[in-house]
Amino acid sequence: MYLLLVVVVYLIFAKLFIDWKRWKEYYPTVQYYIICNLTYNVIFYNHTLWKYKAVTVEWLNHTFIDLVFTFFIIPVVIMIFLRYYPYGKKKWIYLTCWITYFTFLEYLFHKKGLFLYENGWNLGWSAVFNIIMFSILGLHHKKPLLAIIISLPIIAILLFLFHPSLQDLK
Repeated sequence: MYLLLVVVVYLIFAKLFIDWKRWKEYYPTVQYYIICNLTYNVIFYNHTLWKYKAVTVEWLNHTFIDLVFTFFIIPVVIMIFLRYYPYGKKKWIYLTCWITYFTFLEYLFHKKGLFLYENGWNLGWSAVFNIIMFSILGLHHKKPLLAIIISLPIIAILLFLFHPSLQDLK
């Protein structure tokens, strides 16, 4: 089961790379991600841009996999990302590495049939989203209000490009 393997890998990463004495410092940014992700998944339940697909057992659906990612894997990723986040010129190299890593992982999962694109989304849009996401997460850690303000027009643009009108929602 891929999901269990991924969780175990990220639990090992959490043990090795997270400074647990500083978890409260990262908590607001982890919450920001969780709130945004869950809001998206609730509002657009019937019109997602991507979905997770298990190939091992039938009961393992998108919702369950997304909850595991949201509450176990992504918090670990964010805490590791923020712990080593450099400010200054090296920031761009650091961001590029994370964006490349996340986009490459998605590419692998897509090739294995575990990550499916829907409603006009593709790997290119995911790469753009990863650029935005990691940039905003770094900004949110130091200037949360500014990150939220910048997020709003980005969300509006993505909604305009990819989602149905609000009347079409449940």
